Amino acid sequence: MNLLSWLGQWAFAPTQWLVIGLAISVAYIVFGIAGFGTALVAAPILLLFMPLSKIIPLLVLLDFVAALGNLLPSRRDVSRPELLRLLPCMALGCTLGVIFLLNLKSDLLLLLMGLFISSYAIYSLLIKTRPTQLSSRWAFPMGTVGGMFGALFGSGGFLYAIYLNSRLPKDPARATQSALISCSTVVRLSLFIVAGVYAELPLLVLALCLLPAMALGLWAGRRLTMKMSREAFVRLVTWLVLASGIALIGRYLSA
Repeated sequence: MNLLSWLGQWAFAPTQWLVIGLAISVAYIVFGIAGFGTALVAAPILLLFMPLSKIIPLLVLLDFVAALGNLLPSRRDVSRPELLRLLPCMALGCTLGVIFLLNLKSDLLLLLMGLFISSYAIYSLLIKTRPTQLSSRWAFPMGTVGGMFGALFGSGGFLYAIYLNSRLPKDPARATQSALISCSTVVRLSLFIVAGVYAELPLLVLALCLLPAMALGLWAGRRLTMKMSREAFVRLVTWLVLASGIALIGRYLSA
């Protein structure tokens, strides 16, 4: 089979390709600004066209490329002690998340996805202050749950951010978070390869076709960071994420 034959297995109409490309671009605008959140933005839209068990591996491939691009310029600011403390916990959580993702029913995943992103959005909107200093013992629950959410829903980065921002200055926290997300994508990528998820060549071809949309989103996200505050933009996106989560829960209840 050639490239067009593999791509044709998705059977998307031209307008659907446009919507999917726009969803990916917007998701990576958010990633370019906040350093996480692609699945929170893209998954509710992509769920109209494919199951969550395909969406998460697809976004992991794109996140892998995007995270490396974010990590390289800031690698010198990475806090090695915090990174080494979180990595084993994150790997454990990723393993549990992949097991759940590949074995739970799709309708249950739909509900869990809606509840997860709605809870995250409500937390972000209501909690005005963050803990000034978390104990290092919080690395286990934050790392494990963050890894599990990352594998199951494609985004556990906000938990890493809560932990790291309470323990490190801004630049080291952001650099360490980028390093951790890069490691997380490698772990999830490896687990999906072992599980045989990427044996489906059409999924790899789809990821390849969406790379330009991802690159456009990253470029726009970095440009936006120079023109508006990161906090204002993330707050706007959080409202959109909350609307998406409520819509997913409504979709599950009406099914």
